[in-house]
Amino acid sequence: MVRILYFARLREALGTGAEEVAMGSGIRDVASLMEWLRSRGGAWAEELAPGRAVRVAVNQRMADLGTAVGDGDEVAFFPPVTGG
Repeated sequence: MVRILYFARLREALGTGAEEVAMGSGIRDVASLMEWLRSRGGAWAEELAPGRAVRVAVNQRMADLGTAVGDGDEVAFFPPVTGG
């Protein structure tokens, strides 16, 4: 299982702050996880669309699309944060 966390606008748009998903379905890295989530359609496809500003962390470390995702990992999705 992979624990997925959603923060800020993503939590609002997707209607959940967290979920657990079974590994499989070709999920091996952040890119394939995002593709699998987008396949749900609706807000998932819109909020995680290529080009949307979304940051990712795997096990509390900043990640990119090529970062491996494995059983027991925690993946967090959040919009970029700006300060002032």
